[in-house]
Amino acid sequence: MAKSIIKKSNIHISENGLENHRPEKRLEVLKTYKIYIGGQFPRTESGRYYVPVNAKGKKLANVCLSSRKDVRDAIESARNAFGGWSARAAFNRGQILYRMAEMLEGRKAQFIDELMQQDASRAKAEHEVNLSIDRLIYYAGWCDKYQQVLSAVNPVASSHFNFSVPEPTGVVAMIAPQHDSLLGLVSVIAPVIAGGNTCVVVGSYDKPLSCVTFAEVLNSSDLPGGVVNILTGKAGELAPWMADHMDVNAVVYCEKDTATQKMLREKAAGNVKRVLIYDKVNWYSDAGQNLYFINDFQEIKTTWHPIENIGGGGSKY
Repeated sequence: MAKSIIKKSNIHISENGLENHRPEKRLEVLKTYKIYIGGQFPRTESGRYYVPVNAKGKKLANVCLSSRKDVRDAIESARNAFGGWSARAAFNRGQILYRMAEMLEGRKAQFIDELMQQDASRAKAEHEVNLSIDRLIYYAGWCDKYQQVLSAVNPVASSHFNFSVPEPTGVVAMIAPQHDSLLGLVSVIAPVIAGGNTCVVVGSYDKPLSCVTFAEVLNSSDLPGGVVNILTGKAGELAPWMADHMDVNAVVYCEKDTATQKMLREKAAGNVKRVLIYDKVNWYSDAGQNLYFINDFQEIKTTWHPIENIGGGGSKY
């Protein structure tokens, strides 16, 4: 009778009972980026998301596609935060903006890597991050100075002192520059909050990594929840709802789409919103930072204070 031959199995069993077989290429787990509302990181209430890709076709992340309800929640959060933020001492707002720059500096490598994933060269990515840090410091320095520079004592014929003083306008809704995903975002947020306003901003659709990671910087930089709210999604979809909302005091648009510019102006007329179009600004130049970006979001309050008119009264020794 022939002997039976038992062959050794080629299956390798690991300690947990599973086959010890390594795939040729590891499947990367894409990060899910959430939106930033009221100091929290909720998912969009719509449940929608999209997957941006870079020029090489690489998938970058799972990113929320914000909805009208998200816009409403963000505006409500900004309005609730406005009273406390505008009442803060100017030097304290400067401290917080400086802290934002410190936190951005500490995560510099991450932002450079994300910008490179979004098709920037290393040199350009480093330049953009450095400029973003410097821009925050620039506006931090203006926080306790812009009121002195922009205010005035006005000559009047009556026996009064007449003062003109800038005060924050309120809630600002913004469509950030879509191509300069980090520097453009920082450049529109910083002057708004330096002047005591709160804001809702829609980041870059095609290059969203930096804007959502910047929300993590804000969350760890002593900035009160609701002062800055960051949404991701289609600017063309969200812009009309921002312009329609009666609790928004100003709208900023940074792209060249003339149809959207016209739509914003028409809808903003409903409650006399201020509309700022920054479609010609080079955010990498000196023109990308200016005292008058703060002034764009200030209301001028004039105060009359009665005084004794000594000279006109004919007083003498």
